[in-house]
Amino acid sequence: MSTVPSFSPASSAAAPPVGPAVVVRRAALAEAADVAWLAAATFPLACPPGTERTEMALHVARRLTPAQFRAWAASADHALLVAHAADDTTAERLLGYALVQVGTPDGDQEAAVLREATGGPGPYAELSKIYAHPEAQGTGSSSALMRGALAAAAELAAAHGHAALPLWLGTNGENRRAQAFYRKHGFEVVGTRTYDVGGQLHDDVVMLHRG
Repeated sequence: MSTVPSFSPASSAAAPPVGPAVVVRRAALAEAADVAWLAAATFPLACPPGTERTEMALHVARRLTPAQFRAWAASADHALLVAHAADDTTAERLLGYALVQVGTPDGDQEAAVLREATGGPGPYAELSKIYAHPEAQGTGSSSALMRGALAAAAELAAAHGHAALPLWLGTNGENRRAQAFYRKHGFEVVGTRTYDVGGQLHDDVVMLHRG
């Protein structure tokens, strides 16, 4: 599930005031726990109202662990990005993160949608995750992360021998703010899928950036 704009801006985690300059770069292996901590704080904001806390907690515990982020940071098939204020030279306070990967979708629904939309079987680039700290929204960090993700997708495509690859994502069908954000950056809805959060299925839209 990918989302930047949340259903609710409320959060108990604190973020510092953000200046006009935001740095987006590849995450270091040593930052895996910091990114996992941010993921645990931001993932619930992507879930539709009424999602049980138990379901969200199970998803975080199973899929958003420091070990998993460390593996993504080390993988040649993934680009794990972090954003922080330019004057935060030690990157102690992360403003957001994104994960781009190259491959084919795990789900049959996404695979069918993308084959029809692109006319090919893949591989594709996927914007698997993009989250901004709720208190960093409206500061430009989300758009900076998106620009970084688009650049990372192009770099991954080139590293795997492709001139370019279609970039897709899935986001909750009820999250109109997220969909508007993605449309602003060149994505369009091309189909739907279901997404499992802690054992409960949610309806997502599949969006595609054709480059």
